[in-house]
Amino acid sequence: MEINEIKKVVKMMKDNDLSEFALEEENFKLQLKRGGETVTQVVSAPQMVAAPAMAPFAAAPVAVAPATEAPAVDDGLIEVTSPMVGTFYSSPSPDTDAFASVGMNITDDSVVCIVEAMKVMNEIKAEVKGTIKKILVDNATPVQFGQALFLVDPA
Repeated sequence: MEINEIKKVVKMMKDNDLSEFALEEENFKLQLKRGGETVTQVVSAPQMVAAPAMAPFAAAPVAVAPATEAPAVDDGLIEVTSPMVGTFYSSPSPDTDAFASVGMNITDDSVVCIVEAMKVMNEIKAEVKGTIKKILVDNATPVQFGQALFLVDPA
């Protein structure tokens, strides 16, 4: 299952106020839960793991901080959100420039950051065309599924 498909499922969950979703296929299992004090993410897909010979894995429950008021989003700006729970990295290595910076023009296919999950580095594409107006996350900090990472002006 591609990350775009997972994002569509999450949007469907939000739009329909669903708190739980599960999908199981031959070599793939996805379980998403919303709400509550913990988030559990279970993924089992050998083709998605860096080394195909690895066994399926399960993420340990991650404690979620109590919900705080979301920052006000400026009119017309689009959020680029994290497609997974993990650690946000603004550049491919500590000694290189960031993928994205305020004022940078981006396209749908522009890589804007990396989210590390389960020792796998996942390049995150903007999936929106425009100009980055604000970076909402500090480098090397944990992010939650669906958390806003960037604000983009889709000019």
